[in-house]
Amino acid sequence: MSKIVEGAEAPDFEMETADGPVRLADFAGRKLVLYFYPKDDTPGCTTEALDFSTLAGEFAATGASVLGVSKDNVKKHTSFAVKHGLTVRLAADPEGAVIERYESWVEKSLYGRQYMGIDRATFLIQDGVIRRIWRKVKVKGHAAEVLAAAKAP
Repeated sequence: MSKIVEGAEAPDFEMETADGPVRLADFAGRKLVLYFYPKDDTPGCTTEALDFSTLAGEFAATGASVLGVSKDNVKKHTSFAVKHGLTVRLAADPEGAVIERYESWVEKSLYGRQYMGIDRATFLIQDGVIRRIWRKVKVKGHAAEVLAAAKAP
């Protein structure tokens, strides 16, 4: 497995969304903001999805698409999107294969207990190459920071 670093080729993927399957190849010639988040309808994940949705028009103006990924299924994604008026696409990775390919399935710790979970991480991909990586994302201001990077040439 190749190491996920800036400048590396983005791992290929195919996942289901409410609009049908989505693949990395669908974004050829455009920018893709691929963000991984732990779970639909939790406070941090809702805020992050709302922030990306609010800026969706500005991302589109840069030629960038935004795609959120979690292990939740398409039905849960659809309920989440409808409940909060989300405009970003959400992809289901119930087996975690894509999450693992992007090295976002990590050991976490809560109250001294170790467990495996999704690292809140974002990747800016252009022409199949990872241009920027954000790991251990803090939600506040993150979507705006990613937008600034997407605007850069």
